[in-house]
This record gives sequence, C-alpha cells and structure tokens, in this order.
Amino acid sequence: MATNKEEKKEEKKKKEEKKKNIIIEKAIEIIKSNPDGIRYTDLVKKIHEKYPNILPSTIRGTVWNLETQMPNEIYKPARGLFRHISFREEEQKPLTEAEEKKEEAEEKKEEAEEKKEENFYGLFASWLENDLEECTKAIPLGGNRFKDKWGTPDVIGKREPRRSDIVKPPTEIVSAEIKTDTRDLITAFGQACAYKLFSHKSYLVIPKSSPESDISRLDSLCLIFGIGLILFDNTQPDDPKFEIRVRAIKHEPDMFYVNSYMRIIEKDLFTE
Repeated sequence: MATNKEEKKEEKKKKEEKKKNIIIEKAIEIIKSNPDGIRYTDLVKKIHEKYPNILPSTIRGTVWNLETQMPNEIYKPARGLFRHISFREEEQKPLTEAEEKKEEAEEKKEEAEEKKEENFYGLFASWLENDLEECTKAIPLGGNRFKDKWGTPDVIGKREPRRSDIVKPPTEIVSAEIKTDTRDLITAFGQACAYKLFSHKSYLVIPKSSPESDISRLDSLCLIFGIGLILFDNTQPDDPKFEIRVRAIKHEPDMFYVNSYMRIIEKDLFTE
C-alpha cells in the first residue's frame, strides 16, 4: 500500500517536472522572438494560448522568476520585463568610414583620460573608507562592468554595521563618479544622478581647477538632488587632497536595481 502511494507520488512529481520543462522551453522560445522583451502578463498569456490545458496559475508559478532559473538565457532589463540574453548588447548600425575614424579618435582620447582617472580610483576608495567613513568597504570599479548605457561607477562601496554597533543599521550602497576632465562635468553629474537608482548615496568627484562658475552650479545642483560633491587636485595622483564640498544625502534606491547590479559585483564587494 505504502509502495503504491510512493509510486503515485513519484509519478505525479515526474509529470509536474515535465510540465514545468514544457512551460520553460516555450517561455524561452517566446522571449527569443521578442527582441525588445516581453512583459510577464503577456508571456503567461501567450504560453496559455499554446497550452490551454495548463492552468494559468501553474504557468505563473513557473515563469515568475525565470531570470533566476535560467540566468544564462534570460535577464530582466526592468521590473516585470523578460528579455533574452542575446539581446543584452544592442545592435549598432554600421558606421561610415568618416564616423569610424572619428569614433577611433574619440575612443583613444577617452582611454587616455580614463587611464588618468584610474590613478585616483583606489585613493578615493580608501578616502571613502578611512577619512569620510561612508563605507566599511569600497573598491575601484570603472570600465563597463555593469554592461549597460547607464554607466558603471568609478568607485562603489558598502556600509554595513560593525560588531561594535549597538544599533545595527541596514546595508547601504555608496557610488562615486570621478572626473579629471573639467570639460565633461555636466555628463559626470548626470552619471552621478543615474547611480542613485541603485545607491543610497552618490558622490561626484571633480577637479579643484574646474571653472568657479561650474563648481558653483554643481554645488547648488548637488544640494537640490542630494548628491555629494568632492573637490580634488587632479595633478597630484599621489596626494589628491580630497575635500568635501557637499555631503551626500541618503535616500532609498530601487531595490530591484540594487540587487540586479550588486549581483554582478557580489564576489568583489560582498566577499571578505
């Protein structure tokens, strides 16, 4: 009697697993056919249209976290939107010869500037930890680690409760955009704003040699938007003398994006 029950239970389990695989296989096929992605509700509807005998509740229970089940196939560029991994890098139109030469020249210029900026990443990460004490751990990042058009912070850190803390605060993420080129301050401010999507605090770090009128405007904008403003000597990579002009105000980021981005750098930032 017990054996029959176990057999039936095992058979039921196999049927459910087979049904789940059918749903996932169809979901991936549908998502692949939608380069711009497909919403959760529409995905469930399309799968149910193909397999009307499968209950919508079963489909919903199978695909709601599809990006976690199939991370090498599916990702979420936004809440509730599924997209195939093959579309993560947006296709670009072929450039003309003149455009290619212009782009190459700009890339070389940017690379030279980035190399110069990189000299300050580690120093600012240390300053965030030890002088400003905004982070319990901060790391240089830069480059294109987050692989999207919203940019990657040059320095990112976390603030976690210490053992000695009586009242333990929640974990905070702190990001920073560092610029050595005084001609690119507006773009830098925009990037610092974008980092608030996944950061509790965001800092903009610019040269002291920036035009006073620009510093004054950024001072006001940073106060309005709650972004921290730091000035430094971009001619002294050994001793940049970071100075705080405006302290960043803590706000609550969107936890969907916090987890999406932190998952990419989990080993670097959250592993001691």
